[in-house]
Amino acid sequence: MYQKILKHVSTDINLTASEKDEFTSLLSQKLISKGEYLIEPGKAVTSEYYVIQGCLKAFYMDEAGEEHIIQFAIEDWWISDFESFFSGNPTTLHVEAIEDSKLLGLEKGVLEELFIRIPKFERFFRIKTTNAFVALRSRVLSTLQKTGKERYLEFCNTYPQIEKRIANYHIANYLGLQPESLSRIRKELS
Repeated sequence: MYQKILKHVSTDINLTASEKDEFTSLLSQKLISKGEYLIEPGKAVTSEYYVIQGCLKAFYMDEAGEEHIIQFAIEDWWISDFESFFSGNPTTLHVEAIEDSKLLGLEKGVLEELFIRIPKFERFFRIKTTNAFVALRSRVLSTLQKTGKERYLEFCNTYPQIEKRIANYHIANYLGLQPESLSRIRKELS
């Protein structure tokens, strides 16, 4: 069960056998069924999650009840409400399983202790946070600068493994398009 996350970590830092054992001993396993919420608004978020298996979406629900998807997460990705996780403020996001999912959780207090006990994890999580910031900025600029067709093509190129696993209306929502517009774009491209 821990092989995937250890391989994921090893792309950025090298761990000794005892460091691997210590790290994995701090993780908690969480199983979540399709349609179940991992995170709901108003609650404190105390863990971040690594996806071993499955697919989840993070979204904000506006006052009119409209869903706005801000992130998908599949195998080998991390998901949480990172603003709430780092600030301690209650979350405004939902994180819902699109598929039955198996996750490994890492609590904030445990993470802080991990940084002290194995300092190279600070480097690992700094790299992950930096990459997430760059991806978010790129997504914002894409939304502002590109057409719906360009955004869809970029999404397919960047996330080909997700595109086949989620409903079209989820992709349209993520891209800021109406489902009908996405259908027209796909028809044009085929």
